[in-house]
Amino acid sequence: MDRVTAVILFTRIVETGSFSKAAAEFGITQPTATKAVATMEQRLGARLLHRTTRGVSPTEVGTLYYDKCKAIAHEIEAADNLATLMQSGVGGTLRVSTSVAFGRRVVVPLAMKYMREHPSLTVDLSFDDRYVNMVEQGIDLAIRMGRLADSTLGARWLGQNPWLMVAAPSYLKTQGTPKQVMDLSQHACLVYSTVQGDDRWMLTGPDGREQVVPVHGPLRSNNLSAVLVAAREGLGIAILPWYVARESVADGSVKPILERYTLPTQEIHAVFPSPKLVPGKVSSFIEHLRGALEGAWWERAM
Repeated sequence: MDRVTAVILFTRIVETGSFSKAAAEFGITQPTATKAVATMEQRLGARLLHRTTRGVSPTEVGTLYYDKCKAIAHEIEAADNLATLMQSGVGGTLRVSTSVAFGRRVVVPLAMKYMREHPSLTVDLSFDDRYVNMVEQGIDLAIRMGRLADSTLGARWLGQNPWLMVAAPSYLKTQGTPKQVMDLSQHACLVYSTVQGDDRWMLTGPDGREQVVPVHGPLRSNNLSAVLVAAREGLGIAILPWYVARESVADGSVKPILERYTLPTQEIHAVFPSPKLVPGKVSSFIEHLRGALEGAWWERAM
């Protein structure tokens, strides 16, 4: 194995904490990966990794060596991206992680359009509503909702994700339409259990005053599509992202209520492993997303 490949292999072993996972990424056997690191340690005259039955971790020397190797790997990827861009535009494989609902309804059609514009690019899309360790899973770009925590990751603001409150006409006909925020405590409410405070809904009135109301109802789910279906069936009142509810509002299956009040709006960010040496394929796809998600994008079909 050449030294450049060995350096990149070593960084992935450290990041995944596993010889077998890194070996699988490179299409080699675990013994080959183990031998490559052993050869590296012999050449350097220093132990780089602690090996235990639970995995591997870098030694003090290994941590310093990893930092240098990671910089080298970034430079190599930047050089490869430059060569690819000069030859045939954006190419290679772009690994993207996104949430399930936003990914299916928004990212997929945008990715399809981007792939048609860049036929030499392969897109690997993964959907998960849980937090994804980008470095460990080799993700190039993650699309995340909400305010970002401080980290060493790179990030770009893409747009906003507004929410609204809806109910089916059949529900409003039999149960009445809430006029004030506190009326919601007397209604059947469909709770999306991932964001927006779960069963404590917060709304802001036209005077800027925030009100929080506890709600309850027949359905609680971490799946936005399930909440939408229940709302369309007249089972209760729901709060949903505009991009999820747009078509149902347009066809009259549900109608917005308490429109004088606003719900918290989520920020949408593109997140990538490092703010430095961002690969061309990542920067290009981010600009594609920014163009599509500017303004009131949720009112437009993707």
